Amino acid sequence: MKTTFDRLGSSICTVVLGLALPWLAQAGDCPAFLDGEIKKLHSEETINLCDDWHGQPTLIVNTASFCGFTPQFEALEAVHQRYSDKGLRVLGFPSDDFRQEADSESETAEICYINYGVTFTMLSPVSVKGDKAHPLFKELARQTKAPGWNFNKYLMDGEGRVTAHFGSRVSPDSEEFIAAVEELVAQ
Repeated sequence: MKTTFDRLGSSICTVVLGLALPWLAQAGDCPAFLDGEIKKLHSEETINLCDDWHGQPTLIVNTASFCGFTPQFEALEAVHQRYSDKGLRVLGFPSDDFRQEADSESETAEICYINYGVTFTMLSPVSVKGDKAHPLFKELARQTKAPGWNFNKYLMDGEGRVTAHFGSRVSPDSEEFIAAVEELVAQ
């Protein structure tokens, strides 16, 4: 025969588990390719995409400071400003895979933050193609295709699924791109 204490203890455990299990399940649902520390551009601060970004619609862009498409930073910033209140997160990944990135993070930061007024999150340079690609870009390539040049734009839902991929020539202020962003943030 159970005592009142046994029943009360069992009820408390049920309540605690009921509250904790959804959080644990959500934390475990983050895909492995998002899990890991990534250093912010020209900073000692790091972010973990699982902790900070999982569950949010996200625009991921491989960037370069000295590319003919570098002026797209202005349109990317406009997308960030327009849709951040609707949950869209923008992540820029500088890369020298196409030999058009600045030689130093400080120079890359100056181009992004001062020349183009970028306020969205920019990360330290990574490789975006081939065997040395960052795990995120390996997954983006698996789901769609690897960047063939700078300023590929990947729209990803909160579960880590790519909903749309746009090459360098598609501007972030084009009707086609904005329609895909609108669809993503409406989900």
